[in-house]
Amino acid sequence: MSFVCGIITIPQITSFCKKKELYDMPNLRKVHTTNIPRMGGTCFMPCMIVAALLSVAVYRFKNDETLTISLWSFMFLVSIILVYTIGLIDDIVGVSPRIKFVVQILAASLMPFSGLYINNLYGFMGIEAIPFYVGAPLTVFVIVFIDNAINLIDGIDGLAGGLAVLALVGFLYCFQREGMFVYSVLIAGLIGVVVSFLYYNIYGGKKHKYKIFMGDSGSLTLGFMLAFLLVKFVMNNPNVMPFRSDSLLLSYTLLIVPCFDVVRVIISRLCDGQPIFKADKRHLHHKLLRSGLSQHCALITILGLQIVFVVLNVVLYRFIPITYIVVVDVLAFVLFNIVINSFIKRAKAVRG
Repeated sequence: MSFVCGIITIPQITSFCKKKELYDMPNLRKVHTTNIPRMGGTCFMPCMIVAALLSVAVYRFKNDETLTISLWSFMFLVSIILVYTIGLIDDIVGVSPRIKFVVQILAASLMPFSGLYINNLYGFMGIEAIPFYVGAPLTVFVIVFIDNAINLIDGIDGLAGGLAVLALVGFLYCFQREGMFVYSVLIAGLIGVVVSFLYYNIYGGKKHKYKIFMGDSGSLTLGFMLAFLLVKFVMNNPNVMPFRSDSLLLSYTLLIVPCFDVVRVIISRLCDGQPIFKADKRHLHHKLLRSGLSQHCALITILGLQIVFVVLNVVLYRFIPITYIVVVDVLAFVLFNIVINSFIKRAKAVRG
């Protein structure tokens, strides 16, 4: 249902953007060279909610059951509406990064104060259960960090959406495994509309006239949704689902590439004495393009890297603790970047 909604609504959004001249303008740090409509992500949340409500209605009709909404589920809806709204405003008229950051912190803070927060690290660095006064700020930090990581990696066609779909499919498996129906239909609904967006984002639709970017309304919504799912799945709550020792590992693994890339970029900027929020071309997709890959090849490479991390961590979990798995992940990511750097040097030498 959400896929169909996306296929129908995105061309309408593209036409609206062209009529109102709402474009993502090319500049020195962007890959595209022409004006592209930028509000494709405005349909993400509406299509997801419509599909979820329809699924819940059918479920209630068939099973004659009443589904209750917890406080944190209600607060999640309030939070994601806040993030979606500030992203939409930014796409239309522009919003300063400081205001967006404040809204993200406010939206994230609603989660722990409604009772949803990271309360267990499942043995990472020898830490198990953690108190609220540690888990609450950690939760806010994690949500804001992931939200911005997805937003920042949205640099080439299909990248943020593709990584989000991979992560959402993983979370769908996790929540289905626990029999959490409402969360599963929300995730499935978001997958459907993002897949329809990817069709227009990568291929441009019929005759390539409907090419569109997701904009901040899309990337911030995706990032917040993924962050919420991570916190929800990581929180140890025996009243909701049984204790699973792999909860943190699975959730963390699904978001390795965007999160590791942001950390690498921040460290790189600090080493060069530059502001950490300065826009530049240091992200992984920029490096792959400089190495000589096309946009589509860079996209496939990064998506493949994310899949490799998932397979690697699932296999390693059978043999070593999560702390050592994280160390292996960091070393693997560093090695991958060293290899890319060598290809960049070779490409520069070839160009003269």
